[in-house]
Amino acid sequence: MAAPPDTLAAQRKTLPDSPGVYFFKDAQGKVIYVGKAASIRKRVAGHFSKPGGARGSLDMVAAIAEVDFIATETEAEALLAEQRFIRQHRPLFNVRLRDDKSYPFIAISLDEEFPRVYFTRERHRRGRVYFGPFSNAKRVRETLDLLGKVFQHRSCDGPEPGRASGSPCLDYHLNRCGAPCVGYVSKEEYRENIDSIIDFLSGRYRHIERALEQGMRGASEDQEYEEAANLRNRLKAVRSLLERQRISNEAVGTLDAVAVASEDTDANAQVFQVRDGVLADRQSFYLENAARRDEAEVAEEFVLQYYGSAVAVPPQVIVPRSVDDLEALSEALTERRQAPVDVRHAERGDKRRILELAERNARFALDQDRLRSERRRSQRIQALDGLQEALGMDTIPMRIECFDISNLMGDHTVASMVVFEGGAPKKSDYRRFGIRGSVQDDFAAMAEVLSRRMGQFVAQRERSPHDPDFDESFASVPALIVIDGGKGQLGAGLAELGPFRDLGVTVVSLAKRVEEVFLPGRAAPLVLPHDTAELQLLQRVRDEAHRFAIEFHRGRRDRAMTRSILDGLPGVGPVRKRSILRHFGSPERFLEASREELEAVPGLPGKVAREVHEYVHKVR
Repeated sequence: MAAPPDTLAAQRKTLPDSPGVYFFKDAQGKVIYVGKAASIRKRVAGHFSKPGGARGSLDMVAAIAEVDFIATETEAEALLAEQRFIRQHRPLFNVRLRDDKSYPFIAISLDEEFPRVYFTRERHRRGRVYFGPFSNAKRVRETLDLLGKVFQHRSCDGPEPGRASGSPCLDYHLNRCGAPCVGYVSKEEYRENIDSIIDFLSGRYRHIERALEQGMRGASEDQEYEEAANLRNRLKAVRSLLERQRISNEAVGTLDAVAVASEDTDANAQVFQVRDGVLADRQSFYLENAARRDEAEVAEEFVLQYYGSAVAVPPQVIVPRSVDDLEALSEALTERRQAPVDVRHAERGDKRRILELAERNARFALDQDRLRSERRRSQRIQALDGLQEALGMDTIPMRIECFDISNLMGDHTVASMVVFEGGAPKKSDYRRFGIRGSVQDDFAAMAEVLSRRMGQFVAQRERSPHDPDFDESFASVPALIVIDGGKGQLGAGLAELGPFRDLGVTVVSLAKRVEEVFLPGRAAPLVLPHDTAELQLLQRVRDEAHRFAIEFHRGRRDRAMTRSILDGLPGVGPVRKRSILRHFGSPERFLEASREELEAVPGLPGKVAREVHEYVHKVR
């Protein structure tokens, strides 16, 4: 419920006529929008003064119960503060990257003697250089593949190069690694390759060309013809790549061109990264625009969000002509880069052509995304209609719940409940169950978890939605319950789901062997053709429940193993325990480690490593 108009009017009168950040909050005190302004009072008044406008903006104004603010010295400070608060609160009505995934980066482990170049989604480790974020994981892997072919870096894991056999791996024979593990390349030569990779990812293409050409000529003069031929091949590969990607002359220099296309609640942003006149990369980001803001506002918010997480900011950023506040954006990015950043419009020439190309790609990407979304929606409707008909249901199964059991030889038994609404996963409603007691078979475990699901439904039905213990997922009534298993699991579940069945809930089980669907009161299973949308939907639901259960089971098993093995190691406290797990990745891999591998764990003294090895093998 929104606040009374007189209350909001009183709050608005206290707002300052100065730069800062303002917050709109709903009746529960949750921040639903964060904005910045040169004058907080005038900007907030603008939200309330428009009688018409986009439906999303009207929805936001109707939900406002409180207005708060933080004053800043300049508008540029307000821009930076706005982005910090957007990341903190993730407000519904701000422009946001569509999903909450972490975007991929390329990392280089400069803290290691022979650095690795690898794919990652984190960028917090000291001693590492990161490049990104990238919008496409496939393109990152293709870039890593190219770097391996041209500059030859090791792909093996761990702080030290090599493998247990002590011989070079296949990458050496494919000319993708110089084999530092067996001393075929010195530390200095290997580091030169890493420096070239850093130059390449930084867009210093002319520097790379000159270095390779000088190296080739030097090797030729020294009559090292094999090395000269190797450098010549690298130079050809780099030049071929740059010519294919050249979209302007070198005079354009280094810049990013940012373009945005927006329609309804969806938007797409394109970032064309031009380095030395070469299109180094093209990033495509899909955005949520719940308030249906115009493209200028979307572009401004995206620029700040993107460069807020980017590893580097270029010296020049080209933005759409609809963006007015160039000076404040330039100040904000200059502070972020710690060097001048020129934010400008593209009036003519190559820069305008690059921006127009980015704008066409943004519109095309948005149209393609909306077409894909409509196609997926149509396919989900078709699958739900087919499932209703195949199972003889009275209504379309808009909410489907699926249950699965996971264990290993009867230990650490767990269960999962996944929910699909409208044919798509609703992950916020997923739930996990740890099976209590010493349950010996899947039938009993399934009976227990469905009994608990039913008990939660009864308990939640008696609670108010405003009760802090209210659980909307357990309070909901599914149209269809799918049990992973055969006739036995179905029988165990039916005995516990009486109240649901009285409400018309359909209960079936799906057996893995030939994908048979078992229904209550029917001796023969229902076998749906494998190419039908309805069976494929059931399989997706079942597979998701299986994945979710296994993930939970592995976590509990690993924690149990960690407690039983690592906590009792001699000379190993919490810090060394984390180092061991980080080095080996799992307790199982730690248990298989040799004494030499334990001695290679960073931060673990050799004496302690030998004692740990002796202790582990004595225990086992």
